[in-house]
Amino acid sequence: MDTRPIGVFDSGIGGITAAKRIMEVLPNENILYLGDTLRAPYGSRTVEEIIEFASQEAAFLASLDVKAMVIACNTICIYTHKILQERYDMPIYEVLGASAEAALASTKNKKIGVAATAATIKSDAYAETVKRFDPSAEVFSAACPRFVPLVESGKVSADDPEAFLAASEYITPLCEAGIDTLILGCTHYPLLSDVISRVTGPDVALINSGAEVIARVEEDLRKNNMLNESGEKGSAKFFVTGDVKQFEETASIFLGQDITGLVEKCVLG
Repeated sequence: MDTRPIGVFDSGIGGITAAKRIMEVLPNENILYLGDTLRAPYGSRTVEEIIEFASQEAAFLASLDVKAMVIACNTICIYTHKILQERYDMPIYEVLGASAEAALASTKNKKIGVAATAATIKSDAYAETVKRFDPSAEVFSAACPRFVPLVESGKVSADDPEAFLAASEYITPLCEAGIDTLILGCTHYPLLSDVISRVTGPDVALINSGAEVIARVEEDLRKNNMLNESGEKGSAKFFVTGDVKQFEETASIFLGQDITGLVEKCVLG
């Protein structure tokens, strides 16, 4: 048994989708969440900046004695997962592989779409990962630079005209290419699922990258006897580099519970 917390970090608020999934499937686990809301979004950052920021975030969580880390940001995963895994003697989970496998299990026509940040799309990491598992699959990608700012500002309703306009612009070409499965390749994007589904229609399956990786976390912790089996309900604490009140308000909506008083401001670097 290991009662130490699981650390989750993201460029902003999107990693809440991963934290929420932990709360749902591993309710006894304690969670420490770190969102770099001051410097979000990361999609337009240089590789050097992404590595520097992620290194600061991982060091912060490691200093709080977490037993595992979840990199709840696709952009960070691409450039830093191997670096951080070599640096720390604990499991560090990335979202790409789990999402690619889930997409291949879902698709019927092997036409898979990827919606992600500009940095993730530029890296071609998802296409390479999908094709590593199944070379016959086709991958169609779209950079969605306005999605993260929309989520960070709470504009996620299917009826929000700004969100719908952005989703239509980014996702329609993927649908016209014939995809039947869409990887939401940024943990912010599942928070826009309603508006994205309004564009895709019901015949396109959406793959939530944050939720997919938590299945691996659960499996590994159970296998290695690292689950918190104290019998007490787990707690959650949140750290942000930006505005605490804005994060509390938005995250409370996304989590479906009030987290007022559970958020602290932190300084990285």
